[in-house]
Parts: sequence; C-alpha cells; structure tokens
Amino acid sequence: MEAPVITSVHALRTAHEQFVTMPGASPRARDLVADSWRRCVMRGVHPDGSRLPPLRATATELTAYRRAHPLAAVLPLFRELLGDGAADDGHVFAVADTDGTLLWVEGDAATIERGERMHFAEGAVWSEARAGTNAPGTALELGRPVQIVTGEHYSSAVHAWSCAAAPVRDPATGQVLGVIDLSGGATIATPPALAAVRGAALAAEAHLARTMAVPTTVPVPVGRGDGVRLSVLGRDCALLEHGGRVLRLSPRHSEIVLALALAGHGVPGDQLAVELSDREVPPSTLRAEMTRLRAVLGPTLLGSRPYALLCPVRTDLGEVSGLLAEGRVAQALARYPGPPLPRSDAPVVVEQRRCLEQQLRGAVLGSGDSGLLRRWVAADWGTDDIAAWSALARTLPGGSPQRAAAAARARGLDLAEAVPPQVVRHAAVLQRSHF
Repeated sequence: MEAPVITSVHALRTAHEQFVTMPGASPRARDLVADSWRRCVMRGVHPDGSRLPPLRATATELTAYRRAHPLAAVLPLFRELLGDGAADDGHVFAVADTDGTLLWVEGDAATIERGERMHFAEGAVWSEARAGTNAPGTALELGRPVQIVTGEHYSSAVHAWSCAAAPVRDPATGQVLGVIDLSGGATIATPPALAAVRGAALAAEAHLARTMAVPTTVPVPVGRGDGVRLSVLGRDCALLEHGGRVLRLSPRHSEIVLALALAGHGVPGDQLAVELSDREVPPSTLRAEMTRLRAVLGPTLLGSRPYALLCPVRTDLGEVSGLLAEGRVAQALARYPGPPLPRSDAPVVVEQRRCLEQQLRGAVLGSGDSGLLRRWVAADWGTDDIAAWSALARTLPGGSPQRAAAAARARGLDLAEAVPPQVVRHAAVLQRSHF
C-alpha cells in the first residue's frame, strides 16, 4: 500500500529527517519519492546539501553544445508558453539534456539568483544521481512527468523549493531529448504547474514533428568523450551511448549486447544461443534477431561470423567491478543502482548478476563501515540480509538506539528464517479463517 501523501511542509521535512537518520527505515512519503530516496542512498548522494551539483561546462563549451542541441529549436516555444508567467510569478523555467545538465534557466531575476547559490544554474548537472530527488532529474530517471515539493527533495538545500518537470521526446523515435522544468515557491507545488510542463512538452514534440525531416540525433553530453558505453545496472532495457546517440535497447537486444560486450571478442552463433537461453534456440531465430539488432546499431557496430561488437564497449557493470578490484568500495556501491537486467533469465546475465552481487556484498560486509552497511540494508536487495544487519549492529556505538534497532532486525530475520514453512502456511490458514 502506498504511504499517505504528506502535504505539510513540516511533516515532509520530518519524514525526510527520519529517513536519513534511521538506516533501513521505511520512508513516510509517496512511493515515487520513497523509491527515489532509496536510489539516492545507494548512489551516495549527500542529504544535508553539503555537496552542490557539479558545474560541468565552461561558458564557451555550453554555448556550442546548446547551439547543436535539438531542444534549441523549441526554446522560443518554451519562452512563449512558460517564460512570461515565470517572470511574473517569481519562478524560473529550465531546459536540461538527457544527463540532467541545465542548458537554459530563465525567468524571475531574483529567483535565478537564489538558484545560482545552490548551483541551479546553466551548466550544472541536476540528474538524480548528482543532485538527489528533484523534478528534472527524477523525470529523466522515470521517463515521465514528475512533481517534487519542498521536503520531498532528497537534498535539504532544496527544501525551500518546489518543481515540476516533463521529459521531451523525439516524435520519430520516442528517444528522450531532455526535460522541461518549472522551479520556484508555493505556486509550483500545485496541479496547474504540472499541467503546464506537460503541455509545454507535448507542444514541443508536436513542433518537432512538424519541422524535423529525419530523426533527431542527440549530441554527446558536455564533458563526455567519444566511445561506446552500455548501461545495464538496475535497468530492464539497456542504454547504449555511441557517436552522439543514446539508444534504448529492447530486453532481448540488451541481453545480446551485454553478452558480446562481456566476451570482448567474436562469439559463434551456437555459443551465443547457449548464453542467452537454457532452451534450444534455432539458428534461424538467432539470425533474425541479430538482423534486427544490426538495423538498430548499424553495420559499423555489429559484426557477424562470429558475432562481435566492432568497437570496445565500456559497461557500468565493468566500472563497478573495476572499483571493487581497486578496493574503492564506497565508490562501487554509489555506482550500483541495482543488478544488471534484473528481469532477465539469460544464463550469461544471471551469472554476471550473481557474481557482481557476491563481490559487492562481500566488500561491504568486510568493510566494517557503518555508512556503507546502512546504504546496503536500505536497498531492496539488502533489507532482508541478516549478516548485513548483524554487521551494522556491531559497528554502531554500544547502547545507541540505532544499534538496538539493527540487532533487533537481525534477530527478527533470523527467527523468521527458522520458522518451518508448514507453520507459516498453517498460520496463514488460521488467519484467513477469522475473516
């Protein structure tokens, strides 16, 4: 059941404080916000606002990047729909790219100045991973319109603000091009503000559909180098970045590309079929799937006989493994939003998922670091980890309420695990008989 929606500013800030000070506590917030807070914990975002979002680009770099960005074509439309109201009502509108980098921030001059003090400024990165729960970053994370009010922000530095944002998509491909956002005070914590950004995003997509002859190519985000990068952690559909394009692959294509990236060399068709399924895959079925994948990636990326990726591919899975190999456990945990392709049952993916979780869990438990252990047990995959709760209890000060709570959680899980399944079933039958 979703937690009741909290509207009081004081209640929101109290719920936020309880969550960030009590490891493993269930957030008293909307499901959308609670899920975002948990992701922030796993990514190591600072809830106290002590680290402001980074400024990614110089003025010269930003100017050139904005000029080439597809959303530059709809900036006049955004100014017409949102700009006048922003200046009159004391708020700002912002346009960000797919990385959450703010490309334009316009509106009320005093609000712009306030925003700059917390790095809500052109060139700053407001992705959820860098800035915590916020409307533009969380809208990009979820791919849908989002409204975040006051204490729902993960960073306390933003608790005086409310914001509403909606992603803008390429009408030809469905690819997210960026996000349009309204930020400010109480007037943004209302349904009309969310409706305004939704309407602006739809209007922008309609304008692009009328004026674009070919699908839009998103430029390489500011500060990123060339190359191929595959993101699979915490995603059912992988993202592949190459040559200025960001492709969202289907679940099956995600499995194939990850298998080829892990191999690092050509893979014969029969071997690839075994890595993708426990059941026999006819060669004709695999060939048809590879033909469809080649149409998505292009012939310069995918080779055949044997199947291979023709460019070196960096994966977020490999980056986390590399950090663990270097002993940088905190950084590895911060870069781990979840297991690779969590719904996949392809043998190669299942094995990689198991190995990475074992490595990460072992490193966290062996660290003796209460902060890392808190983040582990706060995540979905760690909330029932008896060993992690016990390790956390041992690292906390003797006599502290947090230590007692962690020890009690470990004992409760241990007891639940010791109860025979038939007793649990019998209890359930008895419980049902009373209704």
